[in-house]
Amino acid sequence: MTGTTTWGLVVETTVGSADRKRTEASVVAHVEGTREEALAELERRARAHQPAHPLSPKRRRLLRDRDGFLLVVDGAWSSFLTRFTVAELLEDSAAPVVVEAPAEPEPVTEEEPPAEARPAAERPPELDEDGVPVVPSWLGRPDLG
Repeated sequence: MTGTTTWGLVVETTVGSADRKRTEASVVAHVEGTREEALAELERRARAHQPAHPLSPKRRRLLRDRDGFLLVVDGAWSSFLTRFTVAELLEDSAAPVVVEAPAEPEPVTEEEPPAEARPAAERPPELDEDGVPVVPSWLGRPDLG
């Protein structure tokens, strides 16, 4: 395994309006490398970010914080905050398992059928470019209905 650090770029933003305002968070990307490299990418994203609210921005302020940036956009009636944070990824339950190649080739055994030929329950989940399952594992579970 390599010694590089993986950083998550987290964006928390105000959504909704009036009494229905709330904060939503998401990991928008992962950066492998140094914390400074991750902060540089985060700053690029923060500067380019165009929040959905307010619809008619009056003032926009981007502030640097210890772990990222704060974007405060004032509208006609209220302000909206977007927080950009860099955080070290310590664990990811949906991350693909990386196995290092063995020193010597293993003996040839009966070949496993390709994923498409296996029953649906045995297929590995389809992942997007960030390693997140395209279909959530809870979808279709009878115990959640």
